[in-house]
Amino acid sequence: MLSWFAIFRLGLVQMCLGAVVVLTTSTLNRLMVVELALPAVLPGALVALHYGIQITRPSWGYRSDTGGNRTRWIVLGMAALALGGFGAALGVVVLQSAFWAGLALSIAAYGLIGLGVGASGTSLLALLATATHPRRRAAAAMITWLMMILGIALTAGVVGGLLEPYYPARLLEVVGAVCLAAVALTLLAVAGVERRVQARPEPAPQPFRQGLREVWAEPKARAFTVFVFLAMTAYFMQELILEPYAGLVFGFTPGQSTSLSGAQNGGVFLGMLAVGIAATGLGLGALRSWVIAGCLGSAAALVVIAALGQVGLGLLVPATIMLGLFNGMFAVAAIGSMMALAGEGRGAREGTRMGLWGAAQALAAGFGGLTGAAAVDLLRLGMDAPDAFGLVFIAEAGIFVAAALMALRIMEGGPAPAGRLVPGE
Repeated sequence: MLSWFAIFRLGLVQMCLGAVVVLTTSTLNRLMVVELALPAVLPGALVALHYGIQITRPSWGYRSDTGGNRTRWIVLGMAALALGGFGAALGVVVLQSAFWAGLALSIAAYGLIGLGVGASGTSLLALLATATHPRRRAAAAMITWLMMILGIALTAGVVGGLLEPYYPARLLEVVGAVCLAAVALTLLAVAGVERRVQARPEPAPQPFRQGLREVWAEPKARAFTVFVFLAMTAYFMQELILEPYAGLVFGFTPGQSTSLSGAQNGGVFLGMLAVGIAATGLGLGALRSWVIAGCLGSAAALVVIAALGQVGLGLLVPATIMLGLFNGMFAVAAIGSMMALAGEGRGAREGTRMGLWGAAQALAAGFGGLTGAAAVDLLRLGMDAPDAFGLVFIAEAGIFVAAALMALRIMEGGPAPAGRLVPGE
């Protein structure tokens, strides 16, 4: 079984994943929409592409279940992610002078990002699920996700400062340094960890599709998959429009808007930390209660963010931190349930279950991000930017409320560490 130190080391991989991905969803997105004056749907479609490719997550999980070497996929996936991240930054630079060449490069880069995140992230979670003692799984989820959010927040904040003033060569230098550091840290983090634990590979007596059907037939796994899709759609709808909103409505510079993303993820970190300590460490409150509170609080924060654009108050940063705080509360409770459920049902299918839920999250993230960006573009054809962005934020708040109602229906109200679900049938 993994020691606490080994769990922390694997959390460093999650931190690296978040550090590279946040560059594409915040900094590069903002540069395309504001500096290059491209429609928000373009970066939205690119991000949706990388999420859509992550529908392959169940396959990666099944490969790691049956291959007996999850470390290989973690490292290769991170290398692919780093290459894709630098390619995406290069694509933004090329877009300034050669649109079609830049677009082709961006499409290839974001596709590589999707493959890298799918292979590395799914195999990492599968290793955690199989090698972590059941009593430590919820805490392990909290630790690794807190480290991912820490990586996102630190990268967004540091990169925001380094990009002032912005010019293309500096963008490539900063992104290249982040990507190289992510690969190096991943190699150090995973070295020797898997060899010290007893993994449970299975020799794959049946094809992947049959294994996936068996997992989908499990009522708990199926109900949780539907919940993950709905909740993560709400979670990611603002991802591609918050920074352009800050730039177009509040006049934020590229560095300021990137730092805004860092502030939001700092709030997520605090929310996860608070709930992780209270629910996992102290046993205060059921996971369902934390999920519902996080969803409803996120909805309220989005309403406030929409209202600020109407009244012109300069309180976007604290409102964004509040959104991140409630996002973190919801996420850590849902992740705790995911880790607990991964080991239930048919044996040696932890990777497949994590892949299934990861695919649901990725599809929801791509759908939510693209929908939010496209809705803003359409609404801006007939109304001012504050009204267009505000309506999309209000719609996102409504989806969060619907997710809270679904959590009330499918999740049990038992002790938080257990994180058990009942079928939503």
